[in-house]
Amino acid sequence: MVQTLIFRLIAILYIAFVFLTSAFFFLVALAIWLTTVLFDKRLWLLHRFTCVWASSYIWLMPPWSVSIKGKENIDANDTYIIVSNHQSLVDILVAFTLFTHFKWVSKAELFNIPLIGWNMSLNRYIRLRRGNHKSVKTMYKACEKHLKQGSSIYLFPEGTRSESGKMRKFKEGAFVLAKRLQKPILPIVINGSRTALPKNSFNFHGETHIEVTVLPPILPESFQEDSAKDLAEQVQHQLKQHIVLD
Repeated sequence: MVQTLIFRLIAILYIAFVFLTSAFFFLVALAIWLTTVLFDKRLWLLHRFTCVWASSYIWLMPPWSVSIKGKENIDANDTYIIVSNHQSLVDILVAFTLFTHFKWVSKAELFNIPLIGWNMSLNRYIRLRRGNHKSVKTMYKACEKHLKQGSSIYLFPEGTRSESGKMRKFKEGAFVLAKRLQKPILPIVINGSRTALPKNSFNFHGETHIEVTVLPPILPESFQEDSAKDLAEQVQHQLKQHIVLD
C-alpha cells in the first residue's frame, strides 16, 4: 500500500514536471523556428532540439534507462521509412534518443496538446486522423514531400500501443510509401517500455531498462516484387524475432 502511494506520487510529480518544463522548452523551440525556418527547410535544428527536449525526460528520470544497439545501421546521409513496435507512450521519448532526423506520423489529437503539440506543428510532423480517407491521402502527400526533401519518416505500423507487448498486425501504409518512393525500411525494436508505462496507465511502475535495437535497413531492391501486404508481414516477422515478452 505504501509503495503504491509512493509510485502514484512519483507519477504525479513527473507529469507535473513535464508540463511545467514544456513551457520553457517550447519558448526555446519557437525561437529556433523563428530564426531558422527561412533557410532550414527540413527544420533539422528544430528537430535536433526536440530530441534534446524529449530525451531530457528520460535522462531526468533515474529509474528509467535506455541503451541503443545497432545505431551504426543508420546512415545520416540516407532517408528511411522507420518502423518500430509500439508498447507505450514512452516509445515516443525513446525514439528521440536516437538523435536521427525524421518526421513523425502521429494521430491528429496529439497536435492539440498545449506546448508539446504546438512544437509538433512547428516541426511539421505529420498528423493523421484514423479512419479518415482524406486524412490518409494528405498524410501520404506530406510523407512524400518530406522524403524528397531528405527527411526520414517514422511510423508505428501497429497504429496503436499493444497492451500485451505482442505486436498487432501491421498496417500497410509505411510499406506502400517504401515501395512507391523506393526508400529503404529501417526496422527498430523497442523492448522494456511497456513496463515503464503500460497502455491505459499513468502510474510509475519502478525501475525499468529500455533497450532499442536498430536492425539493418531493408533495401528497396530486396522488395521489388513484394506487395505492400507481404512486405508488412515480412517486416513484422523480422521485428517479432527480437521482441522480449515479460
